[in-house]
Amino acid sequence: MRVWTVSEEKAGTLTQCLGVAGHLTAEPVVHTIGRLAKWRRGLLSPYRRVREAEPDIVISCGWFAERHVARIRERFGGRPLAVHLQPPAPPSAGVYDLAFVSRHDWKSEQLEGTEYRGMIGVPHRITRQWLEERRPAARAQWLPAGDESPVVAMLLGGPNGAYNYDPPTIQRLVDTARQLAAEGRVVLVSTSRRSRPALLEALLRIDDPRVHVWDRTGDNPYRDYLAAADGFLIGKDTVTMHCEALTSGRPVYSLDLAPTDGERLDKFEWFHHDLQATLGLTRPFEGQLDPYDYSFPDQAEAIADAIRAYQAARRR
Repeated sequence: MRVWTVSEEKAGTLTQCLGVAGHLTAEPVVHTIGRLAKWRRGLLSPYRRVREAEPDIVISCGWFAERHVARIRERFGGRPLAVHLQPPAPPSAGVYDLAFVSRHDWKSEQLEGTEYRGMIGVPHRITRQWLEERRPAARAQWLPAGDESPVVAMLLGGPNGAYNYDPPTIQRLVDTARQLAAEGRVVLVSTSRRSRPALLEALLRIDDPRVHVWDRTGDNPYRDYLAAADGFLIGKDTVTMHCEALTSGRPVYSLDLAPTDGERLDKFEWFHHDLQATLGLTRPFEGQLDPYDYSFPDQAEAIADAIRAYQAARRR
């Protein structure tokens, strides 16, 4: 099966496409793209003379991808199955066969000619099997032999139009890391590309051998943090990190941040209410990290299975 992924290079969109594509083929063709002008079509399309073999399936994510997918389908006579991992915008009517929409995005307008399917959060490339296989080696990086101390991963992002990391919030996060360490836990802290320097600087000032903060030099330990952790504290500004941590089957607690009023905040708050109150997958952090049970199906695998079934039905 020939699968193309079409997205911007930023991690949030690329990882979704690759997560699904990885369940369909071992070698997806990756197209990282930028904005495409409306007039780049027909004879002026960048895909008019593409030499790659025709794809069976095109998986895309992000607004920039939609015009590219339209031109790809134009190049191949509309034959490739086109799948989008978010609600397509109205100009994309007739472009996509399938759209997988997170539960918090269902208010978006649905386009005729596209079949919509639901998903929880977003797909990604982390699998339970990989986490379990990597876990012993990951824990050995921060725990001496024989040390069974619980490990907590604090995964933090940055301002996103819904939440802000203001000085009081940063101080509260620093105090939380210190308190967890004082209770005998090993704390692994990671910031993201969106994080402001003030957050990382404050975290790096924590003088405690049980608190390990990635200073953003050398290899990114994020995946090893996921594998090593017995529980998670995650800033409410990120959907992807919550979904990746839930793959572990271990407790995932959400950290409150300074809210920024508006439609974007409403969407994020709906997402977290859904995960916590409706689905029972995550919990708000209120000072305790108690264990709890939940079941979270691999969304990337479920989407890939749905794509296979749709493709088979279309061929019949």
